[in-house]
Amino acid sequence: MTTPDTIATSTTTGPRAPVFPGLDSIRAVASIAVVATHVGFWVGYYDAGLIGAVVQRLEVGVAIFFVLSGFLLAHPWLRELRTGARRDSTGRYFVKRALRILPVYWVVVVGAILLVQENAGTSPARWVDALLMIDLYVDDTLLQSLTQMWSLATEVAFYVVLPVLMAVLVRVVARSRWRPVAMLGALAVLSLASLVWVVLAAGPLTAWGAWVTQALPGYLGWFGAGIALAVLDVEGRHAEPGRELAAVRWCRTAAAAPWTCWLVAVAVLLVASTPLGGPVQLVSRTAAEGVCRTVLYAVVAVAVVLPSIFGDPSTTYARILALPPLRHLGHISYSLFCCHLIVIAVAFERLDLVLFGENMLVVLVGVLAVSLVLSEILYRLVERPFMRLKDVGRRTPATTAAERPASASS
Repeated sequence: MTTPDTIATSTTTGPRAPVFPGLDSIRAVASIAVVATHVGFWVGYYDAGLIGAVVQRLEVGVAIFFVLSGFLLAHPWLRELRTGARRDSTGRYFVKRALRILPVYWVVVVGAILLVQENAGTSPARWVDALLMIDLYVDDTLLQSLTQMWSLATEVAFYVVLPVLMAVLVRVVARSRWRPVAMLGALAVLSLASLVWVVLAAGPLTAWGAWVTQALPGYLGWFGAGIALAVLDVEGRHAEPGRELAAVRWCRTAAAAPWTCWLVAVAVLLVASTPLGGPVQLVSRTAAEGVCRTVLYAVVAVAVVLPSIFGDPSTTYARILALPPLRHLGHISYSLFCCHLIVIAVAFERLDLVLFGENMLVVLVGVLAVSLVLSEILYRLVERPFMRLKDVGRRTPATTAAERPASASS
């Protein structure tokens, strides 16, 4: 998810905030992967052997976006602890999140209810549930073409708990001092607790409803991985040379071979595409399959994100990911995430396409072409105007990478 084009400046004072231009392009790749996995479902491509399973597993875009959110949003808290650089107040943080998320979301909710035939006759109560983003928790199913919004609701839940989580991490665990090992240990415990929730969600908690498999506790490990990367990045930037944590040196070594990182990500995704990761159809996973999927997707996400955080910005890889057209795709990725299912549904309804019976490549190209045009319109007419409001009353408008909500998930 994105803000206006600049991420190079910071809303904090003190040492200049670092720049991560490659993360915009990573966001673009992940958002297109999400579109591909949804198209794959509608055309029935999941049954096409291993390649079909890989298409289904492109839902790994969820993990990538959650890791990005954890990294970018936790970074200001950690910089403040390590360097004293001031961050936004909690109130301003929430205002920015609302301005970033809600306007496009509301436009898309209205569009889905009015344009998609399956949503005809939606009751006023369902309108309210969808507009308030609480339908994940109070309704049995999400409205057609809004089913991807479960992950946005989960990310918003993360936004809400992040100030508390960071307060615990900084004040309780770290005791308001720079103690990266202690914080990493706490994040490891958080990730293990998240896996426990995944296990319980496949068993005892199923009686609570389908929402338990999509609720924040089951994904805190992905957000936690992003926060851990932020801890290591801040440690690496401000520790004395040669005295940083060994984990920082390992991250730099891995990031120095970015294509190897991508090879690892592809290999792990292939493993996740086997029965170890569970069925490809929309059926419940066992506890073991859920844990395996969660862990493998985390590895894929970290491997993909790592080079753009710890890598040398002068390398060919970094220069490719910093290309303006690729970064711009990342800028419009939130709108792409929000609107693409409407495009799919309307195309199948109005063009008499056969559900589970169309050509994957043809539909994917068509959906991307239309969705990207709509995303550009939403970005220019909705996203950017509302994001400008965040600087009303400030003498020095600025934008930071942490303002970009990163979720675009299935």
